[in-house]
Amino acid sequence: MRTLTILFSALVLGTTAQAQTVATFDDLLLSKPDTSYINYSASGSDVGFNDGLAHFPTVYDTSFGGIWNYCSYSNWTDSVTSGYTNQYSAKTGIGYAGSANYMIAYCANPVTYEYNMNVKLNGAAVGEPVSGFYVTNSTYAYNYMRDHPFDSGGWFVLTIKGYIAGALTADSVNYYLADYRASDSSLHTIVRTWEWVNLLSLGGVDSLQFSLNSTDTAGGFGMNTPGYFCMDNFTTHESSAAVSNVANTAAAKVYPNPATNVLCIDVADNATQQITILDMAGNVVSTYAVTANHTEINTAPLSSGTYMLQLSGNGKTATTRFVKK
Repeated sequence: MRTLTILFSALVLGTTAQAQTVATFDDLLLSKPDTSYINYSASGSDVGFNDGLAHFPTVYDTSFGGIWNYCSYSNWTDSVTSGYTNQYSAKTGIGYAGSANYMIAYCANPVTYEYNMNVKLNGAAVGEPVSGFYVTNSTYAYNYMRDHPFDSGGWFVLTIKGYIAGALTADSVNYYLADYRASDSSLHTIVRTWEWVNLLSLGGVDSLQFSLNSTDTAGGFGMNTPGYFCMDNFTTHESSAAVSNVANTAAAKVYPNPATNVLCIDVADNATQQITILDMAGNVVSTYAVTANHTEINTAPLSSGTYMLQLSGNGKTATTRFVKK
């Protein structure tokens, strides 16, 4: 279907400023080194924690000796010891950029028994995009996968989906924490460093679902790979000022969408100075200076897929998506 995309943005009126809030987990207190957040005060209830503009759920069940689900923050540094007793450590042994604290997630839904959890946004972040977060494997999961290698074609993947007003967004983001899909075994990887996961493609959300899946299901009892991952610097991307009189003002028209060989951008005035195309990982593909109200971009060299189109000028930015056939 051919569609016309109209950007509504502060690029024209200058009434909306964008802000980012980062949950670093470093302001959440832990009593000593090599420890993690544990709270048995309300068995079966959410005793999670807030950081940045998000709520990270935690549920403990004391009836089975202290089983926990979902989120804990940690400063454990043990990147060596294998097994369940070392379930709170990141394989990096430290948070992103050398920070002490990070979040570790155990994705085990106690109701559905699926490997998923939900993180809710708070305040100004509700209904806005999430920029992304840094991720790595836990020591427990990494060492298990190292010692129980996947067959060729295997994988351990983190999938992130967005919800807005209770409905799933159209897109999801997959990040492979272990990837043995390549036929060349030298390309097989298990993540052991902090890596950025871009979530802007999900658009505005009020909560995120994180789920883990693995091809290692031998034995018929579900996923054998330990259902853990580690997170740091969870970054929301919210509007910090109200928008007024924007709904009837078109900053730019982008067409056709999907595009085949040419993408046209018509701007309303000279506020737009640069057009940037980014892939869905946030990497810059190309940039163009805007010298007229009508710009045509040759999209023939682009691979098929979804891209972000960013229009910037006068310190403001408007972003939308387009599809290359």
